[in-house]
Amino acid sequence: MAAAVESGSVSRGFRAMFSMLTPNESSFEKVEEVPQYVQQATPFFVGLMVLEMVVGALKTGGSVVTVSDGLTSISAGMISRLPALLMRSCELTAYIYIWDHFRLVELPWDSAWTWWLTFLGVDLGYYWVHRFAHEVSILWAAHQVHHSSEYYNLTTALRQSLTQQFASWIFYLPLALALPPSIFAVHLQLNLLYQFWIHTELIRDLGPLEWILNTPKHHRVHHGRNLYCIDKNYGGILIIWDRLFGTFALETEKVIYGLVFPINTFQIVYVQFHYYKYLWRKSNTYKKISNKLSAFFKGPSWKPGKPRLGDHLNTPQVTGKEVPHDPSWSLPLQVYVVIHFLLVLWTYHELFENKMMLSQLTILGMISYILLTLTSLGFIIDRRPTSAFLEMLRCVVMVTMQRHNYVTPPSPSLAVPTQAFVSLSLLFWALQSFSQLPSIKRKAD
Repeated sequence: MAAAVESGSVSRGFRAMFSMLTPNESSFEKVEEVPQYVQQATPFFVGLMVLEMVVGALKTGGSVVTVSDGLTSISAGMISRLPALLMRSCELTAYIYIWDHFRLVELPWDSAWTWWLTFLGVDLGYYWVHRFAHEVSILWAAHQVHHSSEYYNLTTALRQSLTQQFASWIFYLPLALALPPSIFAVHLQLNLLYQFWIHTELIRDLGPLEWILNTPKHHRVHHGRNLYCIDKNYGGILIIWDRLFGTFALETEKVIYGLVFPINTFQIVYVQFHYYKYLWRKSNTYKKISNKLSAFFKGPSWKPGKPRLGDHLNTPQVTGKEVPHDPSWSLPLQVYVVIHFLLVLWTYHELFENKMMLSQLTILGMISYILLTLTSLGFIIDRRPTSAFLEMLRCVVMVTMQRHNYVTPPSPSLAVPTQAFVSLSLLFWALQSFSQLPSIKRKAD
């Protein structure tokens, strides 16, 4: 019986990845009863990413993902979920408030019609969330994180923004006038999960499904910086909204991925926040208040005298020969970064598993440690001059946290090897830091 239950749970988890759950098995009366589909999907994320790497290697003879880009994408995904440790999602909180105070009608939570209507409503809401994120600069400042990778693989799907969730809730509020929060909470997750598997180059065409569903073929266009790709194919699960609202484009010539102006860095804080700094500087170049505000609320390419969405006259021409930013760094350093990334990934997992038993102060401390680690590893990948000092500091923090059992290994048998590895890491970076002091002093003089 237990095996059957577990088998059913795995089946539901896998089908949730493709939004293939039925109304009967995913309708709940209360929000508290709704499963954490996204959190439960971690094994499927890992399994599909490994499968993509294996199949990609067999088909192309090379890797579909690089260590530097893949770890940066996963790091962004980790950061995007950190607010969930401190509060309920903005979308759900705002939705419940509108439902409790302003709903016009209460559709039955256990009706298949309600389930399907919510499916369509959430997907249409996502279309407009996504479209506005491209057409309003301050929203693009958040969403550009997802487009910053010059690769297109399943790790790219995890490259999410920390700040986008603080504005996206607005677009779902009309649904709260009639559709139960519990069903909304289901479809908000399923809509997000569906968009994971479409981030791949290995699936070329799905035939008739291409007319209705958002597919890898359509979403590749969305991630392109070719002129024909820009601001196209916003759909979540369905592509019909793009066909209806005139934002659909077919994949034709080779798609070149990434931002129009690539950022060429793997420093995770910069990836998340650099565009806000750019907008502030852009706004400060204008004297009129209207132009200053327009810099934030019109399109990313807008300038005075141009239409609301600007134009693409200054967009660099795509030749099809562009090569993604992939700096060379030694294999031992790559192994080092991967090992420490896996250690912090385990800490991140444990933090989410045990958050109900931890104080807010402890959670804040753990979040700070995770951010410090991801930042430091990004500095190492970028070969920043200060990376040795930052990593030495991080190793000191990690050793301290190990001694107080805030950071534990995946298995008790790994406790001693992990502590030894971290201690050796600290020694190595301390030596590196002290060896750099003379050169830093000479530059200061």
